[in-house]
Amino acid sequence: MNLSRVDLNLFLVLHAVLEERSATQAARRLHVTQSAVSNALARLRHIIGDPLVVRGGRGLVPTPRALQLRPLVDAAVSQLQAIIDARQCFDPAQSARQFTLACGDNHAADDVPRIVEELSRRMPRASLRAVTAEHAIASDGLATGDVDAAIVPRGAADESDRFSQELYMEDVVLVVGQQHPRVRRGVNRELFNSLKHIDILIAQGRPGIGHRIAERHLAEHGLRRDVVLAVPHFFTAAAVAARTDYVVGMPRRAAERFCALLPLRIVDSPLHGLRMSMDLVWHARTHADPETRHFRNVVIDALRNPVEHGRRDLARKPRRNARIAPSNRAVGGSPRVRS
Repeated sequence: MNLSRVDLNLFLVLHAVLEERSATQAARRLHVTQSAVSNALARLRHIIGDPLVVRGGRGLVPTPRALQLRPLVDAAVSQLQAIIDARQCFDPAQSARQFTLACGDNHAADDVPRIVEELSRRMPRASLRAVTAEHAIASDGLATGDVDAAIVPRGAADESDRFSQELYMEDVVLVVGQQHPRVRRGVNRELFNSLKHIDILIAQGRPGIGHRIAERHLAEHGLRRDVVLAVPHFFTAAAVAARTDYVVGMPRRAAERFCALLPLRIVDSPLHGLRMSMDLVWHARTHADPETRHFRNVVIDALRNPVEHGRRDLARKPRRNARIAPSNRAVGGSPRVRS
């Protein structure tokens, strides 16, 4: 008989009967009626082809076949119970799991060191694998389980099977070489429009949500970029800007890191006021997993806004993206859920 056609609860009944040697006591233990236990034994006898237990003395006596099956039934029940207990007994200090975080190289330069520091303190046996946004997109990593979470601009993963949590707001600044011949203290609109710009396309070489936010800001302020180079990494853009007269807009925190390593400087520019909200995004399949949840909390605590650092009761809750109503595609809003 195919296992899929067997009610596995019957073996739980057999396990209780073999331990209690009484249908009445087994029923009490399983919180069912005695007749339910008797019916289950009858069905299992038909499947196994053996009486399993018979009356003897004041209780039930197992047959030789039942005694042969008992170690197997005990082991199966113990393993199933271990699955339930594992969720309740999760110990972050003992977890040796490798977690995978997808992010751009700007986050690798500034955010990943903070995350590693927090992870080593709270999950000392765990490890971190950082992969590119390109890898996460190409592998559909959040859905397949290859990626546990990703750091993305708000709106980059608006799908119904995703959850998200705001991490911080990121200012965008203009970075130029220290010896740029045309840029002194700052850049006005006319100079900005005449400079040669580097574009950064980290999402499979195509404009992503961050790119679209920047383009909208430029259009609203009468700005345009003469893009002469497009690259997939922020560090590449910074290295080119340090050796040429090209300029590049990038997140402030990454820019400050790169300026400490390369002959670069941040200048006042019409990009002032351009900000992006960065989110941590994960898939619904891992939302309730205790280990992955603890890892997400590590990331959130490591990267939360400085003014909120130290507050353990985050007022913000994860968002689950809403399905768009087919009758009204303009419906917005994301229902709040508790983690």
